[in-house]
Amino acid sequence: MRWPPPPEWPHAELSRRVMSPPHRWHIQQRGKGPLVLLLHGAGGSTHSFRSLIPHLAKRFEVIAIDLPGQGFTRLGARHRCGLDAMSADIESLCVHEGWSPDAIIGHSAGGAIALNLSKTLMSPRGHPPRIVGINPALDTFDGIAGLMFPAMAKLLAAIPFTATAFSVAAARTRRIETLIGSTGSKLDEQGIDFYRRLVADRDHVDATLLMMAQWSLDHLIGSLPTMLAETLFITGDQDGTVPPAVARRAAGRIPNARLVELAGKGHLVHEEVPDIVAAHILRFLSD
Repeated sequence: MRWPPPPEWPHAELSRRVMSPPHRWHIQQRGKGPLVLLLHGAGGSTHSFRSLIPHLAKRFEVIAIDLPGQGFTRLGARHRCGLDAMSADIESLCVHEGWSPDAIIGHSAGGAIALNLSKTLMSPRGHPPRIVGINPALDTFDGIAGLMFPAMAKLLAAIPFTATAFSVAAARTRRIETLIGSTGSKLDEQGIDFYRRLVADRDHVDATLLMMAQWSLDHLIGSLPTMLAETLFITGDQDGTVPPAVARRAAGRIPNARLVELAGKGHLVHEEVPDIVAAHILRFLSD
């Protein structure tokens, strides 16, 4: 996506760029108080938190970032799109900016990154930051899909013009509506258009493919029983992307985790009912 964000992009007035090697990060910052870091899922951007940010910023300093190569963050190294590499680069960004998050909120794959960061980052309280995973993607693909999906993503990421061809083919409003519908969520026209604009961008699609190709949760899933962070998972029971059972299993393995399931909501629950999601988050962070 071309810098700077257009005026109609959610919270464009809050956007700034930070060079923290190897990437040039897009950051949105609002509010005062304990720091809360927001991490979107694969293929998303800070826009997905557009309605959540005002709720949280009433009590916290909220910082949302675009993941490497996605949204308005410029990718600086193509080999640093996997879970551990992105976690390390985000931690370096936090050190560069002097951030000590009291909590990290991650959606989908962002939830996995948040948990991974909790193993090394410390909050000002001297404990790992609290973690909120919104429909967290904390499971591997089963059976043949587990073998084929990463291989297919690597192949697509290596073929010249794949991202361009995909973005041209996919960035039609009807196709985006179908894609959003498959997640179990219902968004308004503006919400759908934000995703259409992301998918239409070749660099964004390329970085998302790289992330998929380099993604591995094996070490993180194996470490769940040793997690020290206080954790809240919020799921939609109609999630068609990450089944709610994934969060249930993960919560059962993390020593200090709790789970909230919202009826009738899908994978983008924080965009569907941001006020309800915010209420659960604020209650958790005030305990």
